[in-house]
Amino acid sequence: MTSEATASVAMLLLADARFPSGAHAHSGGLEAAADNGRVVDLATLEQFLVGRLRTAGLVDAALAAAVVVRRADPPWRSLELEAASRIASPALRRTSRQLGRQLIRSARVIWPSAILDELSRFGGAAGPFHPIGLGAVGAAAGIDVGAVALLAAHHAVAAPASAAVRLLGLDPVAVTALLARIDTERVAETARRAATGPLEALPGRSSTLIELEAEEHASKEVRLFAS
Repeated sequence: MTSEATASVAMLLLADARFPSGAHAHSGGLEAAADNGRVVDLATLEQFLVGRLRTAGLVDAALAAAVVVRRADPPWRSLELEAASRIASPALRRTSRQLGRQLIRSARVIWPSAILDELSRFGGAAGPFHPIGLGAVGAAAGIDVGAVALLAAHHAVAAPASAAVRLLGLDPVAVTALLARIDTERVAETARRAATGPLEALPGRSSTLIELEAEEHASKEVRLFAS
């Protein structure tokens, strides 16, 4: 198999919701938005997904792409600080690290590499932030920077879309059609371009309402999703 084909297979595996990273247990803020009546149908789901993509999705895509751009010598501490400065919610920080830790654990078995071993040591028990982990996995699997940015953008909308089907009983075909319409490619391209510049200049758009709701959601005793 050629390196290009191997990277394509890796891209498909990482985009699959069944990849053992624990993402299926998270709704990307959708459960809290549904509980608060902000997402109730397909139209409001679209508004939520587009908003999440253009804020947290863009930030994650740029961070992941920045790792790939710097794959020869990733500045882990600087990347970590830039990621932390862009996630105001403690609950979302914990979630991101949990997902990053689980992603790296699985990826080290599937794509053994020095970059993943190094990030695992750096992240320690807490684990790296998820977009940093995703970028490292992309680099280990031979995925190019644009594809990694697209993958991160896809993750930003795929998890909440899947959660909406379960929480709101929406038609899964209609939700998938909605995902196909959302312009993840444009956001990914913006992230790819930003990733070649200074780390401190990476996009820093915030999704304030999602972050506030994440704190509320984390305090609930009964919930279907972890976040």
